[in-house]
Amino acid sequence: MVAYQEFFALSQSSDSEQRGAAAHLAALAYLGHKGPADEQAGLYAALIGFLDDPSVKVRAALAYGLLHSPEAPRSIMLSLLHDSSIIARAVLQYSPVLVDADMVGLIPKLDLPMLLALSQRTKLSTRLAQLMLARDLEPLTLRLLRRDDVVLEPNTLIDMVHRHGAAPELRGALLRRKDLPAEARLTLVHAVADALAGTRIVKGAIAPERLSRLLRDSSDTALASIGEREAGAANMRYAANLVASDGLSTRVMLHAVIGGHVLFFADCLAELGDTPREKVFNLLDRGSRAALNALLVRCGLNEGVRNLLVRLILHARAADLADDISARHFVVTALTEELIAEHEGVIPHELEEAFSYLSEQNIKLARKAARGVMAAFATEAQSPMPLPDLSEPRLALPAA
Repeated sequence: MVAYQEFFALSQSSDSEQRGAAAHLAALAYLGHKGPADEQAGLYAALIGFLDDPSVKVRAALAYGLLHSPEAPRSIMLSLLHDSSIIARAVLQYSPVLVDADMVGLIPKLDLPMLLALSQRTKLSTRLAQLMLARDLEPLTLRLLRRDDVVLEPNTLIDMVHRHGAAPELRGALLRRKDLPAEARLTLVHAVADALAGTRIVKGAIAPERLSRLLRDSSDTALASIGEREAGAANMRYAANLVASDGLSTRVMLHAVIGGHVLFFADCLAELGDTPREKVFNLLDRGSRAALNALLVRCGLNEGVRNLLVRLILHARAADLADDISARHFVVTALTEELIAEHEGVIPHELEEAFSYLSEQNIKLARKAARGVMAAFATEAQSPMPLPDLSEPRLALPAA
């Protein structure tokens, strides 16, 4: 316990350390006070007096004592908010008595360190976050985007994608946000693909044609995966935007089915054919070949593509394409062989894109399906590996 006379002596000391101790004690005493009203009024007057102390140490000690309390006097905290920068930053970051109206008018005038302090408040409203983002300062923008608890408006995030999609750190922070609109996410995926294609180390390690195939396939996978998530949330706007922007190709639809993204595929057909989603689901699940063909006619697809998609749908009903790589490989192989047999090796022009895609997938899926097979077989096989008779002399290949 500290007697009031002792406290008064400390507060009048010429030593700023002692006055700081008195300021801190007064703050703690005020917050914990349970006595008479006149006693609390005296403590409040003492706090007000410390605001005029010439020493930053004293005012900082006062701020530290009141900083985290919701019971701190607003008038004192507002005064400390306009004190020296070291005190103001702490008040701005930690004081729970501040409300949005106290900070809104300051944001256009605050420097970066103050804005960074504000961005670290335990609770930050959408309004304050939007105003800070409008300052367009990269370190501040990055800090705010990395806060999952701060709700940002969809239009703000879309605008951020268009303005900062080329900046790697900001692009990564945007992609990590779960509330990023699907269309904006797809835009960033394409930006990532373009950045990888232009990166020197990537271009030097992978042949151009293979790199193009890898990036195209990855982009298709991302497009379909985003579409599947949006379809699962009953958001058909994503598929509608793809159709409106001519972003829905035969390749994308094949990729969706082969990858097991059936909900997205159904949304695309519903949008193309202007058909209720539930009806499309029923047709994909149980519809006859003729009914499926009629749906695809309504979607405006040509005969060759219709026949290919109907075959794919019928194969997909009997296989788990979402998780089984071997099943995907089997389906793609079957489709490729059926196309070759039906057209006697001369693939029609309208199916060339689809056939090229199936050939790419056949190689990719064969590699995935083969991984680990020989290792597993080697541990179980009992007989030796059959090898040809190498006793006869053979011609050597010429040196490269």
